[in-house]
Amino acid sequence: MLPTTSPPTALQHADDWRVCVAPMMDWTDRHCRYFHRLLSPRARLYTEMVTSAALVRGQQLRLLEHSQQEHPLALQLGGSDPSELAQAARFGADAGYDEINLNVGCPSDRVQSGRFGACLMYEPALVADCVKAMRDAVGVPVTVKCRIGVDDQDDYAGLQRFTELMLEAGVEVLVVHARKAWLKGLSPKENREIPPLDYERVYRLKREFPRLVVVINGGITTVAEVQAHLAQLDGVMLGRAAYHDPYLLAQVEAALHGEPLPLRDDVLRHMQPYVEAELARGTALKHISRHLLGLYQGEPGARAFRRTISEGAHLPGAGWGLLEQALTQLSTTA
Repeated sequence: MLPTTSPPTALQHADDWRVCVAPMMDWTDRHCRYFHRLLSPRARLYTEMVTSAALVRGQQLRLLEHSQQEHPLALQLGGSDPSELAQAARFGADAGYDEINLNVGCPSDRVQSGRFGACLMYEPALVADCVKAMRDAVGVPVTVKCRIGVDDQDDYAGLQRFTELMLEAGVEVLVVHARKAWLKGLSPKENREIPPLDYERVYRLKREFPRLVVVINGGITTVAEVQAHLAQLDGVMLGRAAYHDPYLLAQVEAALHGEPLPLRDDVLRHMQPYVEAELARGTALKHISRHLLGLYQGEPGARAFRRTISEGAHLPGAGWGLLEQALTQLSTTA
């Protein structure tokens, strides 16, 4: 009889989560992800949150559309019905996603009214049931993105118990936004800024659960901060900093892997075939170009670059020529 071997665990492939780009509603669509992949060949990219109801009851499978160039790529789901999430996870796995991530961190009223997002931290047993159902349905990793706490549930013991239940359900990767969420009284934007960051709580989680791949999220804006967190944890998830200044992704990639930085102009020009193919499909330029506005953040001419695109991308017939014009603005300013 041949010897049996256990399948590889996420911990054995922890480098797969070393740098991630957070799921961001209205931002990390397929055009954004294609652009981010050009800047960072290795980063793990995440979709915007897709509700399980939209996929299962609404049959909106178009929401799963993506290009092969985006991998490694995770689908983030929102929901709280185990059987519905299991079916949605199957749709995602069948569509080719490398990971299914459950949102247990979003604090918006709309999400709460659907009984998913951060409010589920009050129901860790239900989250565990959801995770188990999803894991039973798919062969790709099922992961969870959560907060360190919610409302007055703001102590390490609560996060510890939540994590224990996730491990029992089979979670091997936990993404932790290092702020608690206030479910009442703060907007989603305020929940990203007002509750204080507590990185040490996440570090402690890793020390106490060493077999868990722990990825930290929240307030990380520089290469040095990424490196400091990686000295303590398995991975870092960048959010709005990577969206507003996407070249940060290239800088992180270069710092971690010792590779030369790509030129911003080269990254933009590598978008041309994609842009032209999408225009031929009927996609309006504005849906793609809005993600490119921060590429020259902090560089001479960046404002003129952004203005040229913002003022022209919505006009009928706008195409690649507008981005060439924006590049000209940079060289003129420089």
